[in-house]
Amino acid sequence: MTGALGIIAGGGELPQAIAESVRESGREVFVVGLKGSADVWLERYPHTWASLGEVGKVLKSLNGAKCSDVLLAGKLARPKFNEIKLDTKGVLVAPRIIAAARKGDDALLRAVADTFAREGFGILGAAEAAPGLLAPDGVLGRIRPTADNEEDISAAFSIVRTMGALDVGQAAVVCDGLALAVEAAEGTDAMIARVGALPQHLRGTPADRRGVLAKAPKPIQDRKTDLPVIGVQTVRHAAAAGLAGIAIEAEGALILGKRAVVEEADVLGLFIVGVPAAKP
Repeated sequence: MTGALGIIAGGGELPQAIAESVRESGREVFVVGLKGSADVWLERYPHTWASLGEVGKVLKSLNGAKCSDVLLAGKLARPKFNEIKLDTKGVLVAPRIIAAARKGDDALLRAVADTFAREGFGILGAAEAAPGLLAPDGVLGRIRPTADNEEDISAAFSIVRTMGALDVGQAAVVCDGLALAVEAAEGTDAMIARVGALPQHLRGTPADRRGVLAKAPKPIQDRKTDLPVIGVQTVRHAAAAGLAGIAIEAEGALILGKRAVVEEADVLGLFIVGVPAAKP
């Protein structure tokens, strides 16, 4: 019999959306909130709070809650390892985690997931635990991309996949064939804000929408630990920056509150489209 799903929760809306979806499916959920990152929503679920160095506490809590699988979700600032207080188990796994962190965010996430796998837990991704969050193929709302938008979408995805292979980011903005921004450590919202600060001759405006935001997984990443995400705030930020729409990889990106996202895009005049993954 399948046990509960343990969610290691960082910040943002994603962990909560996954927890809600999993519980609605009938499976029990136990949440480990990472101190300084997770939000208080998790107090509506069986839960515990832990710091990054309390590996032993986390494992004991997951076992006590009869979790058979573990999922990592949410935003987590890159830690200063010399400032983390470690429990006994944390001391044992820290060298492997620190070594992985030096190789990039994806290597770090894989190392953290491997720590739980070594303890006998199955490692699930958001797509497995909450498949209803995955972006479908095709246009989601009433607004469709134009031929010019399609060219920008193609260019933006090429940039995202090329930069993603270097472990840089999962998003880019292109307008009239010109790359306006590439996501790095600042995140998607901050990247879109940079676009909104550019001169208007380079980008669209709310009155004359041009340019697209594209999001896709990095080619090198483990899809169990990190998929690109959009939500209502993404739509609002893109609209404020004058973008014409958002393109995401179908079956490779998550939409939080799909109905609300589509409704907001329709109201603000943006398209949302799921694009099939590029063939190798």
